[in-house]
Amino acid sequence: QTGTGKTGAFALPLLERVEGPVKRPFVLVIVPTRELCLQVARDFETLGKYRKVKVAALYGGNGYGAQERTLRFPSPHVIVGTPGRLLDLVSRRTLDLRGVSVLILDEADRLLDLGFIADVRRIAALLPKGRQTALFSATITPEVDAVARGMTVDPVKLSVRPEQPTIDTIDQAFVKVLHADKLRALREVLSRKEASRVLVFRRTKRGVDKLAQDLVRLGHPAGALHGDIPQRARERVLEAFRRGTLSTLVATNLASRGIHVEGIDHVVNFDLPEDPETYVHRVGRTGRAGERGKAVTFVTESQQREFLELKRKARVPFHQERLAIYS
Repeated sequence: QTGTGKTGAFALPLLERVEGPVKRPFVLVIVPTRELCLQVARDFETLGKYRKVKVAALYGGNGYGAQERTLRFPSPHVIVGTPGRLLDLVSRRTLDLRGVSVLILDEADRLLDLGFIADVRRIAALLPKGRQTALFSATITPEVDAVARGMTVDPVKLSVRPEQPTIDTIDQAFVKVLHADKLRALREVLSRKEASRVLVFRRTKRGVDKLAQDLVRLGHPAGALHGDIPQRARERVLEAFRRGTLSTLVATNLASRGIHVEGIDHVVNFDLPEDPETYVHRVGRTGRAGERGKAVTFVTESQQREFLELKRKARVPFHQERLAIYS
């Protein structure tokens, strides 16, 4: 379930072990994306504030200098990193993993989807054999299960079944709209009084850029987020969205996992999600941890069959809304 403090579930017990400065990190968290890396590191810092925990976030897209400085004595207690950057720093001999006693694989299904498992295995081979390993995944496919069993000894499998799935806290609507009217339809949604912080999803990076530019041109404070935007620019956009300087964020599916911004009241599927899993992860950015949220999915004239298939597979209680632009 999204928004329930999964990071805290593994971070809090580990932070209990922090007792003063250390020579080497003892916790390694491997994550699939830069955004999740920053989020998990931030959570560790927040939870470990009064234990004076030192956390290093190691990810690509930025220079080595600042990250390598965080690895100097006293060593970080916790390393959160993406696979490629971790291996780079090991090869540069600035990251010493010999003291790691706990390995966490966060969002293992995404690590697998993005082709990082070979790198993860290389990193695991560098760690002490007596370490504890924990793997977290939204879905346990046969492939994820094989990875887990290959990296653990007699693992215990825990499956969390929430009393109230996140999806139940979200009002889920679909809107039939002509392709040519999608921008007008979005403007109508954004004009709603209750739509104060809105996350809009598109399928392509080019589509994200164009829609964000169109919204800004029409007077809506909007930003864009996708993988081709430089890391520092992405961080600035996310921070502006968190603060409320930007009321609308247009993003690719990149943002549907690992981006935890409180108070998102609307998610708009400007482009239809590719599959039920993508739909669930997109709309899961609102209605988090019991809060109410709204998800609006645009369905064009050529997408009726595709939408019906999504509705059938996702088993979502959609209801239809009609827009004022068609009244």
